[in-house]
Amino acid sequence: MNAPESMTADVPYIGRWWHLIEDGRLQCDLCPRDCRLHEGQRGLCFVRMRGEGELRDQMVLTTYGRSSGFCVDPIEKKPLNQFYPGSSVLSFGTAGCNLACKFCQNWDISKSREFDRLTDQASPETIARAAAELGCRSVAFTYNDPVIFAEYAMDVADACHERDIRTVAVTAGYMHDQARREFYAKIDAANVDLKAFTEDFYFKLTGAHLQPVLDTLIYLKRETDVWFEITTLLIPGHNDGDAELQAECRWIMAELGGDVPLHFSAFHPDWKMTGVPPTPPETLTRARDIAMQAGLRYVYTGNVHDIEGGTTYCPHCRDEVISRDWYRILSYRIGEDGRCLGCGGAIAGRYQKFDLKKAFGPRRIPVRLAELNR
Repeated sequence: MNAPESMTADVPYIGRWWHLIEDGRLQCDLCPRDCRLHEGQRGLCFVRMRGEGELRDQMVLTTYGRSSGFCVDPIEKKPLNQFYPGSSVLSFGTAGCNLACKFCQNWDISKSREFDRLTDQASPETIARAAAELGCRSVAFTYNDPVIFAEYAMDVADACHERDIRTVAVTAGYMHDQARREFYAKIDAANVDLKAFTEDFYFKLTGAHLQPVLDTLIYLKRETDVWFEITTLLIPGHNDGDAELQAECRWIMAELGGDVPLHFSAFHPDWKMTGVPPTPPETLTRARDIAMQAGLRYVYTGNVHDIEGGTTYCPHCRDEVISRDWYRILSYRIGEDGRCLGCGGAIAGRYQKFDLKKAFGPRRIPVRLAELNR
């Protein structure tokens, strides 16, 4: 794709994955919503639009080159616990989303219809150059789902790979097969939200369906080399029952294997579910126990202070190989070959030479890239 560095958000960007249908509408083929658009109409994600005038038979990505902000984070915040642990990642998102989660915890970005929120602009090359200058090992497409700005993310990924910088997608995995194949050909790691394990939850609380997300996970495991981890946000009374958690973990074990890390994260009241209480820490501990009993080797808790739930254990000798307190690494016992320094057993993931004194730690550093784009 390789968009020119001079491209700005003022130049309409012609998107991909669409076709004209017999009644004259344009159908978006990016995700299972299959939005069918008249001239000038936007899809549910709000950022993919059928053009007007000379562009009426084209799909326009209205957020290409525009961001709601950039920030340097620890990679563990994505969360990715076994993808170059202790490294920093340059994170950014745009606006909009192709799901309609009533519990959205980034709703001010993902539900945004105010394009003046997109205050920072940067070409793919500028982002890659900034990541290198900031010492980031990777760039993450996050805050809102990168599926809806896939073309922009793919161009950024190309620019990053030219500088040996990895790319990370934080996503709900709601994507059609052809777009999924093209997108993940550019991605090195992903954290996929498996929001629940029932169709009823997906339909009523996200406005989407479960099966396409499962299809994405199976595709990542069977047909790519993308490192991926899974996050399930546990919402009291909605997706935290033993039977559902057992079913989810059995499916992961059977279809993806025991080496895929699973994160159980705590819900806090937000968006349209402010009447639901926060997730008790004991719910996360119970879910973690269920997952480990199912055979999953790397299970974590998130959004709570839980050193045990944040620690990576060797599945062979059960020693702590990465001990964490929130996003701070307390000890590290994995060689750059990905093996436990105690017993020599393989630890699933991606690793490099590690110096505890140089670990990025729990910092969060907002950055402005607009000046670099001039």
